[in-house]
Amino acid sequence: MAHPKRKISKTRRDKRRTHYKATVAQIATCPITGEAHLYHRAYWHEGKMYYRGQVVIDKSVVALA
Repeated sequence: MAHPKRKISKTRRDKRRTHYKATVAQIATCPITGEAHLYHRAYWHEGKMYYRGQVVIDKSVVALA
């Protein structure tokens, strides 16, 4: 198990962590439904799942089957 010989200062530790940043998720608006959603993700709107402007799953059809 690794064991440091000297204490790492807060400044040195924080310099190493400068690249750990939270990014803001990009939001897209569907031209068909007008629904806001994450890029490259399927989303539900009025009982239907859409991806790239096309219906992928229709909940009413799945429930009857």
